[in-house]
Amino acid sequence: MKKTLVHLLLLPLVLITACGQTAAVIDPGDGGTYSFELTPADFVAEIDNPYLPLAVGARWVYEGSGERTVVEVLPETRVVMGITATVVRDTVTEDGELIEDTYDWFAQDVEGNVWYLGEESVEYQNGEPVSTAGSWESGIDGALPGIAMPALPAVGQAYRQEYYLGEAEDMAEVARFEDSLSVALGDFSGVLVITEWTPLSPRTVEEKLYAAGVGMIKEQAVRGGSGSAELIEFTLGG
Repeated sequence: MKKTLVHLLLLPLVLITACGQTAAVIDPGDGGTYSFELTPADFVAEIDNPYLPLAVGARWVYEGSGERTVVEVLPETRVVMGITATVVRDTVTEDGELIEDTYDWFAQDVEGNVWYLGEESVEYQNGEPVSTAGSWESGIDGALPGIAMPALPAVGQAYRQEYYLGEAEDMAEVARFEDSLSVALGDFSGVLVITEWTPLSPRTVEEKLYAAGVGMIKEQAVRGGSGSAELIEFTLGG
């Protein structure tokens, strides 16, 4: 039976083991604690998770709903909570005009989980910056990292992607695997489908679809919105 939004919001999160520690959420709807222990020694230098490979120089271009998004893995790094993170730049344009410019920070632990450590995000209007509301950094003002991609995604596995109370509370669930999927760039097999939502906007649910060795190939609204974006260009880094 297909899960409703209510089922998703009440779903107890699966504990994800990370370097002998546990990133735990008792329940996303009951105010339960979110806690874990991470040290720089728990992390490796490269991000080679099959579904979220972030080698320096990699580049993805998506188009859909009137927007063009370019994602690039930069050669620079940023230290967050003592952890050396890979910097990924994400720029969104509409009709050739910049509307959002974001620097995201990711790091992979020794088990293969990719952690999301924060972002610097600026929204633009008429070429001028108007908001940095989406920005947050793990270890500052109570913000904590989350899992961007599990090491071994399994259907039903759910987890926090980020945690900055009242500002960044995205959650995700491994929904299913598709045998095949065609997007603008081509055909892919064994596609991982992840459902995403946030209690800050409970009526909105999205799906992101990933291909091994490539990363995200499509995103689409499934509730509380419309629109989608597909991968049109991909450059392997490294």
